[in-house]
Amino acid sequence: MACSPLQAGFGHLAPELDLLLSLDPDGALWGSRTASFVTDRLFTAAQLAVQRGAEAIVVPCNTATVTAIDALRARFEPGVPVIGTVPAVKSAAATGQGIAVWATVRTTASDYQARLIEDFANGRPVARVACPGLAEAIDHGDMAAATDAITDAAERTPQKCDSVVLGCTHYPLVMPEILQSLPTGTTLYDSAEAVARQTLRRLGRAMESHSTMGSIDVVVSGRRGNLPTGAHAYPVGRALAAAGRVPREILVSATTRSPTAAPAI
Repeated sequence: MACSPLQAGFGHLAPELDLLLSLDPDGALWGSRTASFVTDRLFTAAQLAVQRGAEAIVVPCNTATVTAIDALRARFEPGVPVIGTVPAVKSAAATGQGIAVWATVRTTASDYQARLIEDFANGRPVARVACPGLAEAIDHGDMAAATDAITDAAERTPQKCDSVVLGCTHYPLVMPEILQSLPTGTTLYDSAEAVARQTLRRLGRAMESHSTMGSIDVVVSGRRGNLPTGAHAYPVGRALAAAGRVPREILVSATTRSPTAAPAI
């Protein structure tokens, strides 16, 4: 799994926190896996995190969230808050006229996303655009394959969609390439910072300046390890690997994007 901007969100909102990044290259990618497989892998990772003293469990993956968030909460809450990640449909619907949700094949076909659209799209038309191969290409740092997948998704996105929701936490890593493929004026929405803020709220922590810097530990399919090679293809991944925390300026894209409201999950 490539590094997600969500980890960077914690880096500038709460730099004093220790982070445990649990990656699963042995089981990746989860989009083509069965629900029971995804749930089992999540339970194993979450149990390890709790044993190591985690105060909260964040599921930084839309596919994993729509598949197993209810089971995780039933197991670990209320003792340990479980925060999921879902496409920022609500934020897009607040301003956009036509909305497209780019996501993995599994998330696109999920009942969870269908309910999300029904509950939060405010009656606006929503095009569900599956992006086969895009998460896999990003995960491996294969920009040529990512570009091909982006081009394909853009061609299937209706021209009337002025708002595109990035429904996979991998996709913001190639936000400039996605914007280049879409009509000028298109706004992209992702939920990385919103999920980080929601987590801090659930923990009862204020977002304020700190002089101390927390640590980052990486667990790779249950083993202590390092960020995967694919993460180094992106500024966020390189910054995490080099410094352990990501300056805010790395996260601020020169292209058009929208702030997102905290997801109600």
